[in-house]
Amino acid sequence: MRKILIKNGIAVDPLTKTEVKRDIYIEGGVIKDIPSKQKMDGVKILNAENFIVFPGLIDMHVHLREPGYEYKETIKSGMEAAAAGGFTSICCMPNTNPVNDSKVVGSFLSDRANALNLINLFPIGAISKGLQGTSLANIGELKESGAVALSDDGNPVEDSALMGRALLYARTFDLPVISHSEDSKLRGKGVINEGVISERLGVVGIPSIAEEIGVSRDIMLADYYGAKVHIAHISTSGSATLVKRAKQSGIKVTCETCPHYFSLTEDALLDYNTDAKMNPPLRTKKDVNAIIEGLCDGTIDAIASDHAPHSKDEKDTTLDAAPFGIIGLQTSLPLALRLFYAKKISLMQIAELMSFNPARILKLGSRGSLKKGYIADITIADIKKEWKFTESCIKSLSKNSPFIGEKFKGIAVAVIVGGRLIETN
Repeated sequence: MRKILIKNGIAVDPLTKTEVKRDIYIEGGVIKDIPSKQKMDGVKILNAENFIVFPGLIDMHVHLREPGYEYKETIKSGMEAAAAGGFTSICCMPNTNPVNDSKVVGSFLSDRANALNLINLFPIGAISKGLQGTSLANIGELKESGAVALSDDGNPVEDSALMGRALLYARTFDLPVISHSEDSKLRGKGVINEGVISERLGVVGIPSIAEEIGVSRDIMLADYYGAKVHIAHISTSGSATLVKRAKQSGIKVTCETCPHYFSLTEDALLDYNTDAKMNPPLRTKKDVNAIIEGLCDGTIDAIASDHAPHSKDEKDTTLDAAPFGIIGLQTSLPLALRLFYAKKISLMQIAELMSFNPARILKLGSRGSLKKGYIADITIADIKKEWKFTESCIKSLSKNSPFIGEKFKGIAVAVIVGGRLIETN
């Protein structure tokens, strides 16, 4: 493998709690001590002057659509979008066709990613067979095929007995359970957040309590069984409060949120913009502020994109008919940097939320740090570069983003994956 020396960058390392200008040497895909000048032959020099060097960013909640829905996204296009967004690792959800509930599908995903040799792909296996919520998938088989977590993703496991068994079996195989916490009966045929905007637009709303009841149930199950649970994409003030109280009580719960939940409110839907329709839906300003507070005080452990590609034809319809979901791999880091420039979170917190904590929650080996001996997954970012997010710069096959046309400050310029350099922007 090529030897690389990253020079003069500001290295932000959550493990050692350091943010200093230093050089980083890579050999054999691992971060090592810088050798003597006599042994520097053949080393590629990367000048990172004025750049920030993060441990490789990890997105623990991505939809790649392959197999089954390649017209929306393929493994290749999704990985290319992720690299452009500064991610060295992504975790793909199981809601493909067929569902990743067996060794066959899990092995296909891993083999396809290895053949492409772009960034790291870690599959997430299904909790239940076919995502139907009636019987458990073969968790041992999923683990063997490379699954790093279990989730039924957009299908909440509403059978509490089944969810309890899933938590226990997952604990046996040392796999985290990622829950889409929601009472689907309360959600009903809801389209956007229930409130003033849903009434004004004349569409059925999704009440915040639909999410909060699901979060409460999952926390109580984790407490009762002494198991771990990870709550996906929390969006409400009430959910943040529930997680905070659970952590204070010693319950083994972690959670994530998405950039759109700290960047947009339900007002983004006032013009019937289906590219702002997702589940959980965009909420109120009060909820946005609570999510930001949760990121600041450590209640929320990770930022994940919930990248959900859909074709233009699918989204170009009414709010009622359009599918939930937006793309987000190329806007996650810039939106997190908006919080940095607003003096809400630090660069160190960004590294924790987007690298160190996801690596810890998913047990992704020696990732999430720039310390000697760690895998050389690294993100180099020019946080001062101003740019505009346009359709032409989107690497995903789908373009369903409410942020198209917006100006950002900060972008990834290169990623290093296991010692391999990938220049991005």
